[in-house]
Amino acid sequence: MTDRTPDADDPIEAGDRHRDGAPDSDINPTVVHAPEVAEVAVAAPVATTDDRVVEQEDVWGSAFRRIMGGNLVMSVLAVLASLVVGGILIAATDERVQETSGYFFARPGDMLTAVWEAVFGAYSALFQGSILNVARADAGFAQLIKPLTDTLNFATPLIAAGLGVAIAFRVGLFNIGGRGQMLWAAAAAGWVGFSFELPPVLHLLVAIAVGILAGAIWGGIAGALKAFTGAHEVIVTIMLNFVALWFITWMLRTPGLLQAPGGNNPISPRMLDTAVLPPIFGPPFVLHWGFVLSIAAVVFAWWLIERSSLGFQFRAVGLNPNAALNAGMDVKRITVLAMLFAGGFMGLAGAQQVTGAVTTGFTAGIDAGIGFDAITVALLGGSTPWGTLAAGLLFGAFKAGGFRMQAAEGVPIDIVLVVQSFIVLFIAAPPLVRAMFGLPQPGRKSRRQRRDEAALAALEAKGAGAKGAAAQDAGTERKGTGA
Repeated sequence: MTDRTPDADDPIEAGDRHRDGAPDSDINPTVVHAPEVAEVAVAAPVATTDDRVVEQEDVWGSAFRRIMGGNLVMSVLAVLASLVVGGILIAATDERVQETSGYFFARPGDMLTAVWEAVFGAYSALFQGSILNVARADAGFAQLIKPLTDTLNFATPLIAAGLGVAIAFRVGLFNIGGRGQMLWAAAAAGWVGFSFELPPVLHLLVAIAVGILAGAIWGGIAGALKAFTGAHEVIVTIMLNFVALWFITWMLRTPGLLQAPGGNNPISPRMLDTAVLPPIFGPPFVLHWGFVLSIAAVVFAWWLIERSSLGFQFRAVGLNPNAALNAGMDVKRITVLAMLFAGGFMGLAGAQQVTGAVTTGFTAGIDAGIGFDAITVALLGGSTPWGTLAAGLLFGAFKAGGFRMQAAEGVPIDIVLVVQSFIVLFIAAPPLVRAMFGLPQPGRKSRRQRRDEAALAALEAKGAGAKGAAAQDAGTERKGTGA
């Protein structure tokens, strides 16, 4: 027992009730008072927001970022940036621009005018040589749209070959063996075309089918080496290109194989008329039915990748081969099949070359660099069938308009190759394109998101400060009451 006087705030003990008296006794019980100051946690103030407006702004903002960061926009911006670089090179190589640059500070208008005339004239000639020949509009509708048909004609093998690269890309393979696959396809289709006499339609179909089969076999060899030996497909396809090139060169120089009889030049005999792709519109157009075959190949590739079960396995292996293997897929079999299909599309391009483009006899240069251009087409098209179609049309326009640009404006045809090379560069470096055009980087928060997060942090800091101040005031008042 202590002699301290009990305080009103002291807790009630069990003996206090009997010491002060029972409720029915005459002794007044001790009155227990509640604390005068209660310590209650104060919640941080929450800023009121309009959820509907915030949600709408987030949806539009995220949609804009998805669109601007998509493959289509990146491809378009890569082409625009390449055209700008090409314009700079056109101006730098123009004689009039070089002449006026000597007195630029005296009369800058002369140089600027020369730059405009050089660039505008070159790209105007590129347009008229690939889309519409406005300069010859008075010669009739046929002459007006003839450049467009030339573009489609140049794009025909590019589309088919681009599909051969795009299919391999979707499975995680890099098919650089387009040249070898096209050479074997051209040799096989050409051999059928000049060695056998068959009915017109049947002869053409057999020649193209044999060409597709030859390209598929050559691509399948690379796929089998990749699947069963682990050999890298890039090295294998590059080496197979040289094997095909020199083997077919030897056959073109050997009488009785592919060499035209009665000559010593490494060139094949002329294709029979029954094995030649007929023109779609007739003279003066050169567009043949191979373009229709390329469109059919695009539709088939789209169905194969997007709608068939085999295409699903292609995509699964391309995304994660280990996960596909754990899911029960035969990754080796899929790898071989993918390269078979890739070689088949390349084979279609090679067969189109000998049955439509070069029917008077082919040489070892029948591929015309299409096997390597197909890599650019597939990259620009995002490794999708319809994107490959659009990219093939674009590069066909470059090829068709480049010759007119060289003839009309004196611009070197190599400028077109430089533009194509820069397209590959920009496609391979999306951060560079985003930095050039000020686009948001993937995963980077927008300015509004950063501002909202800063405002929320300020509110939280303000609420924490108010809570701390209230607790301090409560403690001070409690001490004063206790005194």
